[in-house]
Amino acid sequence: MKKSTLLHLRVPFSFYLMPVFFFAVSVNPDFQFWKSLVAFLSLHLFLYPASNGYNSYYDKDEGSIGGLENPPPVDKELLWASLLFDLFALVLGGFLGWEFVLALFVYGLVSKAYSHPAIRLKKMPYLGWLTVGVFQGFFTFLLVYQGIHSVGLSELQAPKVLIPAILSSAMLLGSYPMTQIYQHEEDGKRGDETISRKLGINGTFIFTIICFSISTAGFVWYYFNYFSLNHAIGFVVFLTPVLIFFMTWFWGVLQNTRSADFKSTMRLNQVSAICLN
Repeated sequence: MKKSTLLHLRVPFSFYLMPVFFFAVSVNPDFQFWKSLVAFLSLHLFLYPASNGYNSYYDKDEGSIGGLENPPPVDKELLWASLLFDLFALVLGGFLGWEFVLALFVYGLVSKAYSHPAIRLKKMPYLGWLTVGVFQGFFTFLLVYQGIHSVGLSELQAPKVLIPAILSSAMLLGSYPMTQIYQHEEDGKRGDETISRKLGINGTFIFTIICFSISTAGFVWYYFNYFSLNHAIGFVVFLTPVLIFFMTWFWGVLQNTRSADFKSTMRLNQVSAICLN
C-alpha cells in the first residue's frame, strides 16, 4: 500500500468518532468485552477509514482536510483500498450477526453518497448535514448497541436506548459544521455548499453554541433520570475544557476571521474527543 493511500484512510481520525461508540457501550451495565472489541474494530479500524478513503478519492482535496493538513494526491489504489476495508468491516462484523452486518453496509452506502458525484450529499447543505448527524450519531449508537447485545427492534425502542441515540445526533448536528469552518474556500471551488458556508464563520460558531447548549441540557437530564446526579455533574465537568477552548477560539475569530483555520479546528476536535471519550 502506498503511503498516500494509508494517509488518506486516516485511521487515527477515528479517534474523534469514538465518543458515540463508548456512549453506546456505557449505557448498558452488561459489558460484553469480546463483542465490544469486534464492534470497535469493525467501525474504527475498517468502516470509518474506508469512508475516509472513498470520500478523499472523489473529493481530491488540495487543501487541508480532517486529520491531514497537506493531503497528497490520490490515485485508483485509494478507491480499491477503501472498498477492501469496507469488505473487512463486513466480514469481521459477521461475528455479531447479520443485523450488524446489514447496518454496517447501510452506513457504508450512505457515507459513499456523501461524496460520490452521482449523488454528492456534500453539495446539499441541509440534507448533507442531517445525514451525517443522523448516521454518525443516532444510527451508529443503535448499530453498536444492537451488535453488542443482540437485541431486537422493540428493545432498541426502549427510552433508555432511544434517548441517548437521539442525544448522540443532537451533539453531532451542532459540532459537525465546525469541522467545515476552515474549508469554505476549498468547498467553494468545487461548488459544494456546506452547512457551514451557509451559516458563515461567525454564524457557525453561534449555531454550535445553541446546539451544544441544548444537547448538553439533554445529556444532563438523561444522566440524572437514568443514572444519577453524579453522572450528570461528571458529564458537565468533563466538557468544561471544551467550552473554555471553544469560547477562547471564538473570541479570537471575532478579532480575526483567519483564526478559523485548520489547526484550531483540529485542536477543538482533539479536546472534544479526549473529554468525551
